[in-house]
Amino acid sequence: MKNAIKTAHLIGLGAIGSVYASIIHQYNDKCIKVILDSERLERYRNGTVINGKRYFFDLTVPRAGDEPAELILIAVKGHHLKEAIKSITPLVGQDTIIISLLNGITSEDYLSRAFGPEKILHGFCVGTDAVRENNEVIFHNAGKIVFGEHYPEVKGKAEPVAGFFTRTGVPFWVPDNIRRQMWWKFMMNVGINQTSAILRAPYGVYQKTPEARELMASACREVILLAEKEGVSLSESDITEYMDYINVLSPDGKTSMLQDMEAGRKTEVESFALTVINLGKKHGIPVPVNEMLYRMIRVLEQNKKEGG
Repeated sequence: MKNAIKTAHLIGLGAIGSVYASIIHQYNDKCIKVILDSERLERYRNGTVINGKRYFFDLTVPRAGDEPAELILIAVKGHHLKEAIKSITPLVGQDTIIISLLNGITSEDYLSRAFGPEKILHGFCVGTDAVRENNEVIFHNAGKIVFGEHYPEVKGKAEPVAGFFTRTGVPFWVPDNIRRQMWWKFMMNVGINQTSAILRAPYGVYQKTPEARELMASACREVILLAEKEGVSLSESDITEYMDYINVLSPDGKTSMLQDMEAGRKTEVESFALTVINLGKKHGIPVPVNEMLYRMIRVLEQNKKEGG
């Protein structure tokens, strides 16, 4: 068994990254290091405000020759993954474990091609209602990190990570079938992230408005059909299960895509609707709801970009 993990590195100090960085920091500020590039370093020297408390994380700009990281958590957006891979490369050694918390179902394949599948644990986070506004992060529910071993080449890596999370207080779950859980989360992101971005709807709208829930579900059902073709079993009951998560979140909480839309940032629509569209073409399955969502979100993105 791998030796106990003492320190985690995290790249991506947005809403999700801030939640877990703050939890680890509260346990021991020496157990978490935040990876930045030189440009962002000065911006974060004055600390990061999370739930009203200012955190001064150990900030690092990776350089060739640095000591390899034990565990790297990647919490950037999908369109920043290529940049993140470049940033963490100096820290990836033979025994480094990497977990992507990115939305979607494709980031692990990119990481395995860059660093080898034996270093990659599949993962995501669920249940957090973190919101980032004006460089301050607020959350009521930390949710949990869900991770596990999927690639045949990675064995015995989940246990030391579970030990580190247990020790530092990070909520987590190691399911028996991580691939199915990732598709479940992907399905729900396709539904609630995209519809919330268009409707400008926080979680409270889905908690009280049947039409919002049905719109979300209609996008999810297209993923159920595709999952079956990819060898993953999902059903209508999985949509119902996710509504149980939504119902306990802060009504004012917002999905990451809604936050991006409101802030005028690039969304992850390629990780969601475009992935569904491409899988639909691969399997000959119509996905009209996601085609509509893709076009609508791209129009909204372009309108923001042009100052509309």
